[in-house]
Amino acid sequence: MLKAGLISGIAMFFIVLLAASVVSPLCAFCVPLLTGLAAGYLTGVFEKNPLTTVQRGAYAGAIAGGFGIFAQMIASVINSFVMQNPNFQINQSLGLPVADPATVWIAQIGMACCVGLVNVGLTAALGAGGGAIWNNTAGKSMPSVDDQLPPA
Repeated sequence: MLKAGLISGIAMFFIVLLAASVVSPLCAFCVPLLTGLAAGYLTGVFEKNPLTTVQRGAYAGAIAGGFGIFAQMIASVINSFVMQNPNFQINQSLGLPVADPATVWIAQIGMACCVGLVNVGLTAALGAGGGAIWNNTAGKSMPSVDDQLPPA
């Protein structure tokens, strides 16, 4: 579980950091689809216990989501520094006044918290889904736990 969460979390960290700082913070919502499923499936591959794969896949997804929220916070700081320049704010094209620096910082950090927390939940849920996918594909060919126990 920990190994799968760390592998998926590192991948999620870099993808969220790039997507949220280069494109848009809202692009980070797409990342849990891949990393959550990967965390759950990798949990099944590493642990090979069909009875606990779904639960441990959700835990691995939550670990990966923790890396994602950290990357989201770093991306919001980068975006806050970039948005200090009024030329990069979309407000002027909409006919609105330029946002002051405090508003930019509050909006960026608040958005990062909201998107990051949603990403943790999505990644955990999809981690459970990845564990269920492993159970229904590769997990069916595994011997049951009762077969693996030595006779008493």
